[in-house]
Amino acid sequence: MNNVNPITCVATSNQKVEIPDNHGRNIVLYFYPKDDTPGCTIEGNDFAALNDSFADQNTVIYGVSRDSISSHEKFRKKFSFSFELISDEDEALCNQFKVIKLKKLYGKEYLGIVRSTFVISPNGEILKHWDNVKVDGHADEVLEFVSDL
Repeated sequence: MNNVNPITCVATSNQKVEIPDNHGRNIVLYFYPKDDTPGCTIEGNDFAALNDSFADQNTVIYGVSRDSISSHEKFRKKFSFSFELISDEDEALCNQFKVIKLKKLYGKEYLGIVRSTFVISPNGEILKHWDNVKVDGHADEVLEFVSDL
């Protein structure tokens, strides 16, 4: 698998997030299209419900989209997410992980985030990657993978 280029990101709760993790934890980095939309809300709630189980596996969760920090803060507060959301307005993280692709909606083409998840080891190795994620059951599948590490 590939290694990630170290990067520092801006996240909710006025945090700077280091990828890979500088505290020796695995990272679940899930990319989603837009705050407070149905699929993204379900995915966030699913990961939040399992956050303690991920923590038990020495794994931290971060959601990533191109939305602003203020949008992320509202989204996180509205649904009481127990993990931080990374704002990638400049698309540096999206570009590193190659999650912005041509999408179609109602016959129109546009560039957008394809729902994707990565598990990253403390040394920066991408241990697993899911592309074109279907929300139902995904958080459970990621937890199962992390539990088997």
